[in-house]
Amino acid sequence: MSFLLRTSSRLRPLTRFPTIRPITTTTKLSANAATAQVVDQTGTEPPLFPDEPFGPTVRTAIPGPKSKKAIEDLDKVFDTRSLNMMANYQNSFGNYIADLDGNVLLDVYAQIASIPVGYSNPALLASATSPEMASAMINRPALGNFPQHDWADILRTGVLKVAPKGLDQVFTAMAGSDANEVAYKAAFMWKRRQERGGPDVEFNEAEMSSAMSNQAPGSPHMSILSFRSGFHGRLFGSLSTTRSKPIHKLDIPAFDWPQASFPHLKYPVADHELENAKEEARCLAETEDLIKNFHNPVAAVVVEPIQSEGGDNHASPAFFKGLRELTRRHNVLLIVDEVQTGVGATGKFWAHEHWNSADPPDMVTFSKKAQTAGYYYGNMDLRPNKPYRQFNTWMGDPAKTILFRAIINEIERLNLVENTAHTGEYLYSGLERLAQQYPGQIQNLRGQRQGTFIAWDSPRRDDFLKRAKGMGVNVGGSGEKAVRLRPMLIFQKHHADIFLEATEKLISS
Repeated sequence: MSFLLRTSSRLRPLTRFPTIRPITTTTKLSANAATAQVVDQTGTEPPLFPDEPFGPTVRTAIPGPKSKKAIEDLDKVFDTRSLNMMANYQNSFGNYIADLDGNVLLDVYAQIASIPVGYSNPALLASATSPEMASAMINRPALGNFPQHDWADILRTGVLKVAPKGLDQVFTAMAGSDANEVAYKAAFMWKRRQERGGPDVEFNEAEMSSAMSNQAPGSPHMSILSFRSGFHGRLFGSLSTTRSKPIHKLDIPAFDWPQASFPHLKYPVADHELENAKEEARCLAETEDLIKNFHNPVAAVVVEPIQSEGGDNHASPAFFKGLRELTRRHNVLLIVDEVQTGVGATGKFWAHEHWNSADPPDMVTFSKKAQTAGYYYGNMDLRPNKPYRQFNTWMGDPAKTILFRAIINEIERLNLVENTAHTGEYLYSGLERLAQQYPGQIQNLRGQRQGTFIAWDSPRRDDFLKRAKGMGVNVGGSGEKAVRLRPMLIFQKHHADIFLEATEKLISS
């Protein structure tokens, strides 16, 4: 197959790293994956990882014999039933993931949207091997009690440097589910503070004693409203707001919390403007009714800018602006879950920037590409009125926060958010062409002007994902029938060409 290109050199262990060079204004990407290399003064854009493979290499079935043996060994001590492929990260570079059998795949799934600037990135290696990182790792502090002396500087030069507009505070956490859980806690404490009459009103004896028995008033009957098909994590509180698949929730006790309908848009959206506007209005009306009338009063609404695990479901900026307006009107908080959409994937650093809303969310949660986690906020009333209320031993991880700072520096140095926006336009136009040629195989194409955060529905989705590996591409799905693309921020047009050629071969066969 023409697009299964050999690497320019043999796969090598992690003893040297590719050099990353910035995009210049005088260069652009080649339209041909096979010639995606630096060409002096020809107008060809150099790869961001010049030493990464020129394209995929498929030598064996996946998994191959070495991988099968490793999987069998792992299964003796670790559950492998959800395993996608056995990777060799020492031989993975840039946009390409390698296995133990010499197969090298173009990775447009990127660890479920979690690798931002490429495998074996030398800038991240430099950060990871710095004395600052070593100290943070071996002397890991309990941040609430014993923060390191430069913690404020680490936050200001990293996490807070890219804080969403209007949000200048951060609470760090361990993972996306954890970030949402602590955001929910902040919302409940904020709401009860209002109901008591302010931060200086002390807890009464009835509240303190009933809390120890999980009873009201100390454990109040309040709720977080989420949306059908949404995903916000797998811990107990976050799982009660997750509505994507039954397998995520079965057998787990859950809170009695409401769910509203998320807009189910028709595509292409330009041909269904009136119908989609009515659908979004219906969902907003349903949300408002739940806020006003649900038997467990709503303290906050949590929403993803794009429902990622639940099928890559989109809504218009008008819908989200309407949601912000009604949460303000009814004095409930708006939590925007940017765990998967954040850090540049949609062609904006934060996906909610596409809304162009003058009124920011109350909290924005993050993780995945950030490699650390937490939530941003701006209102100081979201800090608990007493210490130890929003607390755990670690309260995040300075080592991961230092890594996020290095990621931010790479994103800025290489202008990767803009790169993702431009590459996304190119990729979407190619998929749009294929959708016109094969309308039965690429349905409801969505994600236009959303960077590389692109998806479509396929009647043969599971077969497509399985066969894609044989074509040299690692890609993922979401919901029941969506193919979702989650490439890294260093994904370029020549990578898009490889993916488009593989996709056409798959859907036409």
